[in-house]
Amino acid sequence: MNKQQIERVIRMESYLDESCAAIGELSEALEKYESILDKYYELEEYYGNGDWMDDYDADRAGEFPDDLKRGVLSEDAVYDLITEHIELVTRLQKAVQRCMEIEPDNK
Repeated sequence: MNKQQIERVIRMESYLDESCAAIGELSEALEKYESILDKYYELEEYYGNGDWMDDYDADRAGEFPDDLKRGVLSEDAVYDLITEHIELVTRLQKAVQRCMEIEPDNK
């Protein structure tokens, strides 16, 4: 029995467990993310095409009911989400690039 081999197998087993869990969680998160992309891009368009400003102005003029949920009309919520999305996409691109450089050629 080789102590180094046993330690290596134990270490690799923990890497397998961690990797399976992380990849499973990422897969679930990616499915959820992909399912909302059309809605996200519609929200982004709403924010940039003038409709958001029209609704913002109407809200400030008191034209909406007081009990209407309207966090989307806050001055920062959509902008912050767009900024966070850009940062996330950049991280994803870097992660994919790293994986492409590391993954063996499976062709």
